[in-house]
Amino acid sequence: MLEKFKNIMSIPELRKRIGFTLGLLIIVRLGAHVPVPGVNVDAISEAFKQYSNTLFGLYDLFSGGAFQKATLFALGIMPYISASIIIQLMGVVVPYFQRLQKEGDEGRKKITQITRYGTVLISALQAYGIAVFLQSIDPVMVAGQEMNVVHPEFSGFRFIAVVSLVTGTIFIMWLGEQITERGIGNGISLIIMVGIVARIPMMILTEIDLIQNDLRGPLTEVVLMGIMVVIVGFVVLITQGTRKIPVQYAKRVVGRKVYGGQSTHIPMRVNTAGVMPIIFAQSIMFLPTTIATFFSGSSFFDGVNRLFSFDHWFYWLVFGILIIFFTYFYTAIAFNPQEVADNMKKHGGFIPGIRPGKKTSEFIDNILTRVTLPGSFFLAFVAVFPFILMQTMDVNYSLASFFGGTSLLIIVGVALDTLQQVESHLLMRHYDGFLKKGKIRGRRRS
Repeated sequence: MLEKFKNIMSIPELRKRIGFTLGLLIIVRLGAHVPVPGVNVDAISEAFKQYSNTLFGLYDLFSGGAFQKATLFALGIMPYISASIIIQLMGVVVPYFQRLQKEGDEGRKKITQITRYGTVLISALQAYGIAVFLQSIDPVMVAGQEMNVVHPEFSGFRFIAVVSLVTGTIFIMWLGEQITERGIGNGISLIIMVGIVARIPMMILTEIDLIQNDLRGPLTEVVLMGIMVVIVGFVVLITQGTRKIPVQYAKRVVGRKVYGGQSTHIPMRVNTAGVMPIIFAQSIMFLPTTIATFFSGSSFFDGVNRLFSFDHWFYWLVFGILIIFFTYFYTAIAFNPQEVADNMKKHGGFIPGIRPGKKTSEFIDNILTRVTLPGSFFLAFVAVFPFILMQTMDVNYSLASFFGGTSLLIIVGVALDTLQQVESHLLMRHYDGFLKKGKIRGRRRS
């Protein structure tokens, strides 16, 4: 492994890309600690404890803890992700966006531009809502003293907060695009992953403190580590798992040249939808508890809050069903069997034993449905497992979130994607892959 890192550092371009990426990620983490003008950081951190199990808690997860501190990067990259999802969904039903998706590079540039405009609009709306929300929070007790979240003497808070939060979101979006273009890996995904990984040091310190105070034994920690290794292994297996459909292309004679005749395959991923089903399902599951926080005196909403708490079986059941549903829903959006069949027919490709056209589309759709089923059940299990762990082994949510759910899937997925890009850079320069054994090959003898 040390030799592989040495190989990475010996390639100037790859070294510059990794250094550039790390530098911008450090800027992202520094911006997550600069509060919005007029906000009392201690008061907002204390007041946010009652909202940790609501939709605001999900936002805080993706912003790397910046939302809890009401910093410049409190919105994180979520407005950009929301705009991208909306544009992707519109590409299924709106003919204008369908045409843009088929126009190649020019169409992608136009879609990127529209996504940026949508990011500004969504972040402005969310920033105004956050400003109003911060002003509506009642004073809280901090170190025996009653404090307001927003300083009462600070005038024009809403305008300054909206400008600050929107600017922070656009700046993060620009940093993510720069990482994708000039760094290594997908910038947006890396920013989300770094925000999640930033919680690990505090989690480790908490576990050490529990062991020192005899609240948890070393054997329990060893068991937890073993469970984490097994879960991560299964997540990697499902993330990388594919079902290959063989495809052959007929030979074509154009002039004096013969084209085609090769064999290839269509990779059908077991988890085509990625982490999106869990994000969609989690957003819906947080809505009842988020609404219930505004009606704390109502007995009806108190009952709703109990049903949708993490330790209730009803929450696990509904959460799992929603994940299975959204897995099929998002897979149908991300992968169109009819379009794949038409492209194959256009270029002279066919699946052995299957008639081109409609029969090929039905064959691909049938396999996609079967492959997605175990993937959807696995996503549901990974999402619910942290809550089961909290009940069976008395683990707090900050630690249990790394045993499954959104956090683990994002970390594993982004890490694998980044490692694959690093490995491709190594292979292009006649080095062995990053995760394979071997010595430097190529021009060594010369």
